[in-house]
Amino acid sequence: MADTSPQTGDRALTRREVAAMIDHTLLAPGATAADVAATIDEARELGVYAVCLSPSMLPVRAPGLVVATVAGFPSGKHHSLIKGSEARLAVEQGAAEVDMVIDVGVVLAQDYNAVLADIVTVREAVGRDTVLKVIIESAALPDPTIAEVCRTAERAGADFVKTSTGFHPAGGADVRAVRIMADTVGGRLGVKASGGIRTAEFAAELIAAGATRLGMSASRAVLQGFPE
Repeated sequence: MADTSPQTGDRALTRREVAAMIDHTLLAPGATAADVAATIDEARELGVYAVCLSPSMLPVRAPGLVVATVAGFPSGKHHSLIKGSEARLAVEQGAAEVDMVIDVGVVLAQDYNAVLADIVTVREAVGRDTVLKVIIESAALPDPTIAEVCRTAERAGADFVKTSTGFHPAGGADVRAVRIMADTVGGRLGVKASGGIRTAEFAAELIAAGATRLGMSASRAVLQGFPE
């Protein structure tokens, strides 16, 4: 019988391998402290890499997990100094990774110097020991712009480029955008796919396209689709 497990390349991915790539995420506006505690418990049970929470929910106790948060979320229309201050406070409260949202309107206006300055401000605010991911809202951008903003993020000192907040009306992650992002950064930065990942098959396609991290809230359902 043919192996129908989700695959990347010529090999089936295992549940543990995929779990090690997941930021288990709770960024819902209505999330309560009880919801955060339940999300952390679920993340530990699933064996994922990190838990990604709103900065207002920090600090938290999450033994065995990396704590990630967001800055300028979800619109990116915050002043760069506000993003930097928000990110710095989150790091002081225990976040090891920050996913910042750039101003998509500035990107669409092709003002890449402003994009660069925005990212540099947050980079300098959190220091080099913090993992910085730059959310570009790839679904809202033409393909050449996706590549250019990834190059800008690299110049600014980012550690990852990330597809989406999951809140933009244009949509979330897709395979085409992840492939462009991965080709552009060439392994020098990580690529995080986020937004709308609800099945093992889609997760496997994103990994095959070059995603090195996955952000999702449906982690349990996705992982159940991979073999142990």
